[in-house]
Amino acid sequence: MEEVICGDDVYVPTKVICVGRNFADHAEEMADSALPTEPLVFLKPNSSIASEPDRVYIPEDLGLLHHEVELCALVGRSGKGFDAEGAKAAIAALAVGIDFTLRDMQSVAKGGGHPWTISKGFDSACVVGRFLPCGEAGAIEGRSIRLAVNGEDRQGGDLAEMVFTPEEILLYVSRYMTVERGDVIMCGTPAGVGPVNDGDRIHAAVEGLPELDFQVNRNQR
Repeated sequence: MEEVICGDDVYVPTKVICVGRNFADHAEEMADSALPTEPLVFLKPNSSIASEPDRVYIPEDLGLLHHEVELCALVGRSGKGFDAEGAKAAIAALAVGIDFTLRDMQSVAKGGGHPWTISKGFDSACVVGRFLPCGEAGAIEGRSIRLAVNGEDRQGGDLAEMVFTPEEILLYVSRYMTVERGDVIMCGTPAGVGPVNDGDRIHAAVEGLPELDFQVNRNQR
């Protein structure tokens, strides 16, 4: 089972809870301009997680690969049916992460009205940095989120632009399913998503959190 790190603690997520269209500018670039009134949730398996890697391998023959930088929240205690106060208390730590997407595969599945789980759930589809406890991270309002490829800025935004906060996402999800200690919430991406090629160097950051820097290999491990 894949693990994530927070200080001296090791967590084993049972699932990664992801949210689509949580930034208006990204929804617009993906031709989904209508913003949701409730979080649009999909899941990644534990096996998709790569924690603080120096490099990841995502085979070229899987097709077009896109980067999506996201704020990640770590669930610190298991539960279901949280109220607003309980959801806030259950968020233990924050990190920056990458939601990788096999875009051609996703587009074909969407066009046929089919599920697109594989396009989001392959190995190394969820890259996460080191988590910082919320008490050390402080409030996220107004903080920047950004991603560069080979030193070129690709994505940038402000966490205040998120439609739903991590606490609101957890509050919603816990109405329907039990969340477990160690589960990771990925909170959506701003505009600027784009292709990743063999040898590209990814640098991702959320202001005030440990940064991510790693290489993507597509032709060889």
